[in-house]
Amino acid sequence: MLTKTERAQVVAALLEANKTKVQTIRPSALFPHIEFDDSYAISAEVAQQTIAAGAKLIGYKVGLTSIAMRRSSKIDEPDFGFLYDHFLLEDGAKVPHANYCVPRVELELAFILGAPLQGPGVTMLDVLRATEFVVPAIEIIDTRVDEPRKIYDTIADNGAGAGIVLGGRPFHPRDLDLRMVPGILYRNTEIEETGLSCGVMGHPANGVAWLANKLSTLGYTLEPGQMLLAGSFVRPVWAKIGDTIRADFGAYGSVAIQFI
Repeated sequence: MLTKTERAQVVAALLEANKTKVQTIRPSALFPHIEFDDSYAISAEVAQQTIAAGAKLIGYKVGLTSIAMRRSSKIDEPDFGFLYDHFLLEDGAKVPHANYCVPRVELELAFILGAPLQGPGVTMLDVLRATEFVVPAIEIIDTRVDEPRKIYDTIADNGAGAGIVLGGRPFHPRDLDLRMVPGILYRNTEIEETGLSCGVMGHPANGVAWLANKLSTLGYTLEPGQMLLAGSFVRPVWAKIGDTIRADFGAYGSVAIQFI
């Protein structure tokens, strides 16, 4: 377990990396005795200071929703991060690559809540009842800490959350089988990844249910209007300067962004 001084040192380094877009030394290299509770406390403090500086919290993201990713990270549950208003980008936007350290992109479904969700005991059905609509999305992930990262570092670093692009056609969960939403991720003209939304814990609403229950242990409640990224159903793809990224969700439309 880290001391308050050690946690504060990591918080300051991450805030600086967020500002400068220059990676900092990973917490686990500075403090090998770091634990999961430290990482979540660091992430929460970074969030608190980010909001105090003027950012608006608009929701949360879930990461490591696939069994393979959790096994590779040697963790038995997903992780989460905070979403802010400055993360939002317009569909088709041109975004400077320099706004990030080492950006990658993923396919996601964004759940927009119409009712609160508070754990413990939140189920997939509770999530579906509370969801006003679902929107296709691209998530931009970024790492403000250097390699080789451990799961403690990723959690402290906001679960790598960095950007959100919403697009396509919003839909209500009752209008389709949410397990079977297709996704094709293009980089320029090449197909880089394909997947189905059932890759997120069997059903993407399970990712949101996990989030609600996890947040309840930390004193948070999911509120109406918040956006929840349920987890990627493809592997992350690197984005380089000049790349156009397009996510095709079949009948539910597409989302695109270009890095300049």
